[in-house]
Amino acid sequence: MPQKKDTSAPRAAAIVGPYTAGKTTLLEAMLATAGAIGRRGRVTEGNTVGDATPEARDRQMSTEPNIANCSYLGEHWTFIDCPGNVELSQDALNALMVVDVAVVVCEPGEEKALAIGPLLKFLDDHSIPHFLFINKMDNASVGVKATLEALQSVSERPLVLREVPIRTGNEITGFIDLVSERAYEYREDKPSVLVSLPDSERDRETTEREQLLEALADFDDHLMEELLDDVAPPVDELYQTITRDVQQDLVVPVFFGSALQSNGITRLLKALRHEAPEPQATAERLGFDDTGEPVAQVFKSLHAAHTGKLSIVRVMHGEVNDGMTVAAGRVSGLFSFELGKPTKAAKAGLGEVVGLGRLDDVATGDVLSPSGRAEALEWPRPLAPLFALAIGAEKREDEVKLTGALAKLTEEDPSLSFGHDEDTHELLLWGQGSVHLQIAVARLRNRFNITARTDRPKVAYKETIRKPVAKHARHKKQSGGHGEFGDVHVEIKPLGRGEGIQFGEKITGGAVPKQYIPAVEAGVREYCSSGGPLGFPVVDLAVTLTDGQFHTVDSSDMAFRKAAALAMREGMPECNPVLLEPICHVEIAVPNEFTSKVQRLVSGRRGQILGFQAKDGWTGWDEVEAHLPQSEMHDMIVELRSMTLGVGTFSWRIDHLNELIGKESDRVIAEQAERNK
Repeated sequence: MPQKKDTSAPRAAAIVGPYTAGKTTLLEAMLATAGAIGRRGRVTEGNTVGDATPEARDRQMSTEPNIANCSYLGEHWTFIDCPGNVELSQDALNALMVVDVAVVVCEPGEEKALAIGPLLKFLDDHSIPHFLFINKMDNASVGVKATLEALQSVSERPLVLREVPIRTGNEITGFIDLVSERAYEYREDKPSVLVSLPDSERDRETTEREQLLEALADFDDHLMEELLDDVAPPVDELYQTITRDVQQDLVVPVFFGSALQSNGITRLLKALRHEAPEPQATAERLGFDDTGEPVAQVFKSLHAAHTGKLSIVRVMHGEVNDGMTVAAGRVSGLFSFELGKPTKAAKAGLGEVVGLGRLDDVATGDVLSPSGRAEALEWPRPLAPLFALAIGAEKREDEVKLTGALAKLTEEDPSLSFGHDEDTHELLLWGQGSVHLQIAVARLRNRFNITARTDRPKVAYKETIRKPVAKHARHKKQSGGHGEFGDVHVEIKPLGRGEGIQFGEKITGGAVPKQYIPAVEAGVREYCSSGGPLGFPVVDLAVTLTDGQFHTVDSSDMAFRKAAALAMREGMPECNPVLLEPICHVEIAVPNEFTSKVQRLVSGRRGQILGFQAKDGWTGWDEVEAHLPQSEMHDMIVELRSMTLGVGTFSWRIDHLNELIGKESDRVIAEQAERNK
């Protein structure tokens, strides 16, 4: 066993992994093993320490980080159980930035390995030490070795198996520690007991231990020499080597067990205790210099019903006190997270995770210090939006409250965003997928008492013309006193795509006085923005005022503006109008085994493949470039994830407008006409 270690400062571990991997159950098992709770709760019964919000209970899944403190063998730990649904991954990425170590939970099976590839890539890119825990081994039909090989294919770091299973028939009844070469037998909801190493497992144990030693020797010349000289390295030396390699993110230890049965939990906790880095190392990884003043990193914002806004931070240097002043304001309330519930506290020291109250101008990713000069490495950018819904309040009196509540939700979750679409005039809520936005709408109802209605967003169709026309129009109105008179001759001509609306004049002899020409232009532009013959805003045409007449008494800006709009209204139907749809440039990233499926997805959505290439920095991934109509992109992320085990994603931007003809055009025009009735 490892040598006795000095007591550490409070450390933090994030529990991450795909949805259904069993992370919340693992948190319960760890808290029970540490003695923090007397009885493990179950997700299906809604009595776990985490997942206490109505949204989590309704869906029986984590919808925001669950934070719980406990002590294990005299040391303080904070565990952050992060949502596993890929649409809620922003919280996991933010939490990973501040913890000392991550426990990546996955299920056994080769097909399950692919789902944690992007997560392992993030950990590797940010040099975050991490462990792998293969859960649900009590019901596994696939062996640890096959799962490990599949996991290695998606990890840049070498995975080192730390234990091998002991099987009785098809059931795993214990494990052999490959470092100490001791065997243990599982006891349900009790610590494992030391047993004799079974003769049937000796050959396998020897083989797997040799592979462990060879993996460690790649980073240790002394160990390599011992192996070449056929010298058995001392157990204490191996533990020291593993600890150093884990803390430097050189290797990834792999454990297995069953969170539901509490199998393998004690072994995992002891490995974390001995091998996870200290908070000082995490502060150094994040680029913090110890300037002598308190420093805290904000990784989550939360608007709680009774405490107001909480900025959840990890203390990286010094001590934070309730009432202290930082550059962003005065801390009004300091809360620790005992078993997930905010509890009033007076202070927090190095390594602790706490909530700071009433710092209204503080955002996720901010660094807090009294001077305001503390700096860290650049915080990761929020995930780009992939899915939108048009949103509005059911009750008119809630419309003002809605935007305020959405602002709070987007503050809590930076991968949410909202804003008004200038073309369709809708309020759009953007996120990572359908489930993400459904949870946001549920929070509006549960937390802010706002019932919202949602709908599929409108597409910003436009229209243009194919041929020129000359048109004369006169606006004349007499109703006693001064009348209204404006007379214009205009030429309407098509322009190239993207050239916009252009206005000019060729007036001679003062046929239209100069003071009225801006009104003619205003009338043209108002008509184009309000919609042409097909019912959509008009783009890419030139209008030239060539002649006209005026009346010294009855002419006015308003009269000429109306005359110009009349000329456009009468002339545009003769210009062979055509519908334009927005086309997006899309870059779709998937493991290369799914590239052919992506090509079919694009063609099935009226898209055009532009090409594909290896994704830079991602081993085994391709990036497919395509042009896709915006109307076909609303639920594309849902289909893409469905066909790629949840890992496919894309980035996009509006690229150009393209003519839309045929049945699809007829359908769009008919729907717009129905709306305009």
